[in-house]
Amino acid sequence: MTKTNAHKTYELGQSIWYDNISRSLLDSGGLQELVDNGVVGVTSNPSIFDKAISGSSDYDSAISKVSDKSDIEIFQALAIEDIAEAADILLPVYENSKAVDGYVSLEVDPRLAHDTDGTVKEARMLFAALNRPNIMIKVPATPAGIPAIETLIGEGININVTLMFSLKHYDDVAGAYIRGLKKAKEAGHDLAKIASVASFFVSRVDGKVDAAIDALGTDEALALRGKVAIANAMAAYDRFQETFSGDDWDALASAGAMVQRPLWASTSTKDPSYPDTLYVDTLIAAHTVNTVPPKTLDAFMDHGTAEATLIAGIEDAKEQLEMLEDIGISLSDITDKLQEAGVDSFEKSFDSLLASINEKKQLLTT
Repeated sequence: MTKTNAHKTYELGQSIWYDNISRSLLDSGGLQELVDNGVVGVTSNPSIFDKAISGSSDYDSAISKVSDKSDIEIFQALAIEDIAEAADILLPVYENSKAVDGYVSLEVDPRLAHDTDGTVKEARMLFAALNRPNIMIKVPATPAGIPAIETLIGEGININVTLMFSLKHYDDVAGAYIRGLKKAKEAGHDLAKIASVASFFVSRVDGKVDAAIDALGTDEALALRGKVAIANAMAAYDRFQETFSGDDWDALASAGAMVQRPLWASTSTKDPSYPDTLYVDTLIAAHTVNTVPPKTLDAFMDHGTAEATLIAGIEDAKEQLEMLEDIGISLSDITDKLQEAGVDSFEKSFDSLLASINEKKQLLTT
């Protein structure tokens, strides 16, 4: 078999996951083909499911069979079926990688982003319903999400932490993971079977920072255009290396604990003046994941650069972040607002998803 760029990045220590799922992808053998070409995981979100369900007739038969259920119950039934099938396809990857890869992620109801107890309850329900070792439940890195992450990791539930934009978000999430592992160890869970990724959003940062840079319009500011999101991610990776080292971590690692890998999310290029593989080519390093949407994956497979690029850029990244503060742009203010906007966006997508299901249910039962 020809070695793809996904295979090459895997050899460099980075896993390529696919940020998309649909029934047609599963039924057509498309996901298996992606796995054969080096993709080793799948992520989903409300927007992805909304597009899959509202944009096709693939789910109509399944919806008609459960039309007596509530809209959210129908969604959960459909999602669980798709996620379970994807997890079964990826199970060999999970087994061959010794529980490092092969995961499929399903998000808790985004309307629970500010409800710790509700998040924990739904995450438990979804994880139990799927009943597979290679499932990750997505929980947002909101103030209410942080204690939920700690609790769920402590119970041995794999977590994909989403909507991270800043180093503060990263520190909060990594701390919750480590505290959760300590609880899991005390409870007798096998730490070697507990996995987590910390999903750090990338391109959305440039979208907001570039607008602030353009508003300033100075040469000093414009020199940072298109660089801050990557620098921010590199700084997070640097923090990852610091966090998962030293005596405290070594004690957990000796008990079988895996590091919580940084996952680069939102890696499609929004600005057409930037290379379409910008947020993949520049962020390749060991112990990382990049979850890539379809068009970006196609581009990376076709003409991306599979080289260990991230480490070499860390020192420049630190300087760029300092320069940003020097010109008066507060990255922390931008990233806090981005998380709030991300929660709102996922809530709206979820509402749209439920409305699409309701519309189909009405049409199929009349």
